[in-house]
Amino acid sequence: MKQRSDFNPERWDERYKVRDTPWDIGYASPALMNFALKNISKTAKILIPGAGNGWEAEALHRMGYNNVWVCDWSSSAMEGFKMRVRDFPREHLLVTDYFQLEGPFDFILEQTFFSSLPKDLRAKYASKCQMLLQPGGILAGLLFMTEFEFDGPPFGGTIEEYKTLFTPFFNLLELAPSKDSIKPRLGKECFMILQAKKK
Repeated sequence: MKQRSDFNPERWDERYKVRDTPWDIGYASPALMNFALKNISKTAKILIPGAGNGWEAEALHRMGYNNVWVCDWSSSAMEGFKMRVRDFPREHLLVTDYFQLEGPFDFILEQTFFSSLPKDLRAKYASKCQMLLQPGGILAGLLFMTEFEFDGPPFGGTIEEYKTLFTPFFNLLELAPSKDSIKPRLGKECFMILQAKKK
């Protein structure tokens, strides 16, 4: 499958420059924050890939999580984050290709990054998440559990499809419709909690 021509840093950076970011809800995802508060210690090393404006990273940082790392290949998004969260550790802001990152991390929190990826990169994403996590580390977050009538991003899918995708790399602890989705996405998202298998 040929990779889409619009999947590149320049295109995504331009969208942040002109604020063409309809996926951005403007605050931290309730589902992710509820999961973090219940399951993640404040010293755990957390990665948020494709963080964009980084609302979850900001919220966690302000609550005392001191080992949060964010990755996005849009320098404009990261510059905006720096201006908004001036005391966030600059060395934890990674302006790079997610697939070039090195770990390990204890948790990866997924919000809208997966749904932005062309579908031919999904297996690579799942494998990379496993590689970035400590053995037994956790990938948690939201995925769309619906297909869209338009040509994404975002790109949708089904729970059964995700089970097939992630099972080679993870033990599935939870993969079910999300109860904490924001109202416009309620019934359209599932929440996953996946534990990395030993490599």
